[in-house]
Amino acid sequence: MFFRIVVLCACFALSSCFLRPYRIDVQQGNYIDKEMIAQLKPGLTRAQVRFILGTPLIADPFNPDRWDYLYIDRHRGRLKDVRRLTVYFEEDRLTRALSDAPIERAAGTQGAASEQRAAR
Repeated sequence: MFFRIVVLCACFALSSCFLRPYRIDVQQGNYIDKEMIAQLKPGLTRAQVRFILGTPLIADPFNPDRWDYLYIDRHRGRLKDVRRLTVYFEEDRLTRALSDAPIERAAGTQGAASEQRAAR
């Protein structure tokens, strides 16, 4: 009887070393893909940019001509993907977009209007 209790306690103790609580996948912010970024062109209005990308995650009250989009994806508690996109306006028109992901442009569009920033 004593041996069974010891074995049972040992099994429970060892099983707790291998069992981990389930962690859900968490996606926060605005999901931005390459197709959405490719639709950005200089001269778009704020409403058009909001239609393409959605409402910005961060709209700085001290710099109303800058919108920041951030997307964070965590898979089982570990950071899987982080994407950043910043768009700038002048006189309510899009002037440039900075991204940590490569911005692909179709042939014939101005590449100077969009810049890319190296990933941090």
